[in-house]
Amino acid sequence: MATLTPSRAPARRGHQLAWAGLAVALTALNLRTAVTGFTPLLETIGADLGYGVTVAGLLGTVPAVSFGAFGFLAPLVTRRFGLERTAAVALGLTALSLVLRALSPTTTALVASTVVALAGIGAANVVIVPLVKAWFPDRIALWTSLYLILMQTGQFVAPLLAVPVADATTWRVSVGVWALPAAVAAAVWLVLAARLRADHHAPATPTAAVARLRVGRSSTAWGLVVLFAAISLSNYGIITWVPAVLTDAGGSTALGGTMVALYSAWGMAAALVVPHLATRLRNPFVVVVVCAVVLVAGYVGLLVSPLGRTVLWMCALGIGVSTFPLCMTLINRRTRTPQSASAVSGFVQGIGYGLACLGPIGLGLLREATGSWTVPLLALAATAVPGVIGGWFACRPRFVEDAAPPAPEPRTATP
Repeated sequence: MATLTPSRAPARRGHQLAWAGLAVALTALNLRTAVTGFTPLLETIGADLGYGVTVAGLLGTVPAVSFGAFGFLAPLVTRRFGLERTAAVALGLTALSLVLRALSPTTTALVASTVVALAGIGAANVVIVPLVKAWFPDRIALWTSLYLILMQTGQFVAPLLAVPVADATTWRVSVGVWALPAAVAAAVWLVLAARLRADHHAPATPTAAVARLRVGRSSTAWGLVVLFAAISLSNYGIITWVPAVLTDAGGSTALGGTMVALYSAWGMAAALVVPHLATRLRNPFVVVVVCAVVLVAGYVGLLVSPLGRTVLWMCALGIGVSTFPLCMTLINRRTRTPQSASAVSGFVQGIGYGLACLGPIGLGLLREATGSWTVPLLALAATAVPGVIGGWFACRPRFVEDAAPPAPEPRTATP
């Protein structure tokens, strides 16, 4: 029996890796469908449940708020229950809440179930980053690219199916159908978690750097926060208001939807390229600078000639937000352990999404106050400045753990 043990261990590890890969892929597909498969139906649902523009705006703000708030809480849960168990519970909670949202009899029930569903997604947003580091430490760029591509696929496909499915059935079926893939992802994580020790990703010694990690003391972590917040604010601003910019300039509603789809498609291209650059370049700050320049060019183009070269401007915006996959990759590249990556992921996404939720609201208020899109577009272009500053700190080849206080020296008895 002793001779069989060495061969069984790699086989078992390979089996676990296959399950982990499947679970990461399924998780990524579910990270945006609960949002983008819902927002195209806001008016239809409002007509049925009887809510107006105010509630619709609230529902549009909930994703970033939930992602931020529950992003902070996720690392606390993972330290107690482990990454895989946290992912299983988060996705299971999302699946259940999506069913309840589809069955909502009132606006209050709809809002409450949406908050809970997105709480689960917010936790999944955070844990998928350290899960990639824990299971695929030698292939971080490949698996970061894969999960970002699948996330973008879900973000792109869900709104395309939302209205046709609702027309063929009801809005409740269209909203509730996304509970199924979330439940499958939760089940896969649950199967994997049941086969693992709760502490299987724990550091070798309790005095390891992660145990003393103070993320808030790290300029690298704060650089990631600023870069992530700037790019997320741009992303939410583009998705929310670019259709209105184009229609106010005389374009059609269909043009606005098509251009947002074109913008989103660039996220898949960025997911293929940027993580590999981030792992091959010792300091990928050049990526931040190039993206900032292209992003500003897109905003200026929309401001000067919104209907002149719209495709070009939207492509520029799509390329400009490529620092999002850079941030996701750097969270793993600038930490030494999955525990550190979990803490940094929660810190960056918690604050970043919290700041990003101000974008759609603030830009709308600027539009109402000034009567045009000039100031809002200039404000969006200005976010490139803090993004570049944050990127400079984030891209430096330093580990977040290096900001943690040194371990105390052991006391020795006085002779």
